[in-house]
Amino acid sequence: MPPARRRPRAYDPARTRAAVLAQFQNVRAAVRTLTPGQLALPTRLGDWTVRELVAHVGMALTAVDRLLDEPEPARQDGRLPDWPSAIAADADAIAGTARRLAADHPDLDAHLADVERRFTERLDTHPGGRLLPTSAGALPLADYVVTRTVELVVHTDDLTAAVPGLDIPLDRQALAAATRLLADALAAKAPGASTEVRIPPYAVVQCVEGPRHTRGTPPNVVETDPLTWVRLAAGRLTWKDAVAGAKLSASGERADLGALLPLLG
Repeated sequence: MPPARRRPRAYDPARTRAAVLAQFQNVRAAVRTLTPGQLALPTRLGDWTVRELVAHVGMALTAVDRLLDEPEPARQDGRLPDWPSAIAADADAIAGTARRLAADHPDLDAHLADVERRFTERLDTHPGGRLLPTSAGALPLADYVVTRTVELVVHTDDLTAAVPGLDIPLDRQALAAATRLLADALAAKAPGASTEVRIPPYAVVQCVEGPRHTRGTPPNVVETDPLTWVRLAAGRLTWKDAVAGAKLSASGERADLGALLPLLG
């Protein structure tokens, strides 16, 4: 029997917007403390410096601006859970833009302030149902804003990892939305109901083809915390290292999700 079709997860647009802005402001506050030497530090993103990574964080919001300037698609043909796997095609262009922005904006805080202002203005003047031509197909603006929580949470963690002593807080709502979207992306990538993935307190999804359980404890269970899940889904942590470091628990013959990760393209 095929797995039951899940109803798409709903996100409250006002809460999502508040979460995106709260996390962006957390990053801005941290950027104000960075010295020129810290901005020149390497990151775990290839040859990107901290300065280039900060510029890329700004792009999480300017992407909304850019897509709103494109013609509106005639109909929605994308699904929010497919967005994580669809962004790989943009990687080279994104890297080049981040480097250019880092070079063009020596005052990063002023740049981020302008980005935030523009983002807020565009959300104020466009309805959440306005369709955007994203890499995952046409999606409503309100859905695309959810994807911004993933970008901001992942890259906040990248910044914290790059600068010794820096500890940028993660907004609870931003972490919750990012966790849920990435959990749903796993269920979309590996549909099924033989394995239950638990990420308390934010998400539980079933995935992977195989025998479907109907009651009681499922035979295959994976459980981890939200930040570990985000790191796994984003390729910042391998399944093997997470297991070795006791960052997750996995029981059952279909509980090894290593071959399905990372989820971000």
